[in-house]
Amino acid sequence: MLKFGAVDIGSNAVRLLITNVFESETGPIFKKSSLVRVPIRLGEDVFTEGAIGTVKGNKLVDTMRAFRLLLGVHDVVSFRACATSAMRNATNGEELVERISEEAGLDIEVIQGKKEADIIFSNHFEEKLLKDRSYLYIDVGGGSTELTVFSNNKAIASRSFRIGTLRLLNNKVEEEYWQKLLNWVGKHTEGLENLDAIGSGGNINKLYKMVEIPGRQPMTRGQLKNLHIMLREMSYDDRIAKLGLNPDRADVIVPACEIFRAIMKRAKIKEIIVPEFGLADGITRLLYDNYHASNA
Repeated sequence: MLKFGAVDIGSNAVRLLITNVFESETGPIFKKSSLVRVPIRLGEDVFTEGAIGTVKGNKLVDTMRAFRLLLGVHDVVSFRACATSAMRNATNGEELVERISEEAGLDIEVIQGKKEADIIFSNHFEEKLLKDRSYLYIDVGGGSTELTVFSNNKAIASRSFRIGTLRLLNNKVEEEYWQKLLNWVGKHTEGLENLDAIGSGGNINKLYKMVEIPGRQPMTRGQLKNLHIMLREMSYDDRIAKLGLNPDRADVIVPACEIFRAIMKRAKIKEIIVPEFGLADGITRLLYDNYHASNA
């Protein structure tokens, strides 16, 4: 058995995923061993002030120090740490990367939106897609939304947009930018028949679980609309008390619905597949592939 560690520094939360990989005759089997999630919300500072403030910066360094210790305790074969929208947009992002390296012993790779999408699809999920259908992959984060169009089992277009749940909550998304996203969706999905959506990110996974669909069947746009209406009509406190949502999920889940619904409506997509994978899973897959290649 092999162990790998993946650190995902997002705009809303930072995560450490430890994964066990069992090598069998039919191929590797990935089993999540431990997931630690800390809702630091770097995007709150970055999308309003342009930089990560002292308080959140200190929390991030402390969290990375703890993650580095946990990686050692788990005896991982290798690990990788990636930061996304908030860190790449922060004016002091490079400064924090250097500080984390010095104080926590963890090297952070700040990745662009296209790279983020490529890593997520290192899960080889596209191999399970039906060849006679087309797919629009949608990953909604706190600071950005990553879109990839698949047709004939190939990625034919991909782009990252600076529209995310925390940006919407802080009124940092202009109508003009919405139109750019929707125009891109319309242009790259026009004429594609049998088009479905694939959703990733913590919010769509939580929404999917709320619908309680058996056998991981797709969620319909109608079901997503009904959830959006219900959540929008509930207070923040009620979403926590009655639905059991975490405080850092109870607010961002509403704008997440708005983003998914707007994209699906523009692309005339009726169903969304939710396969439960994200950036950390993609990092793990790449780590295993690199390890396997270097030890072949």
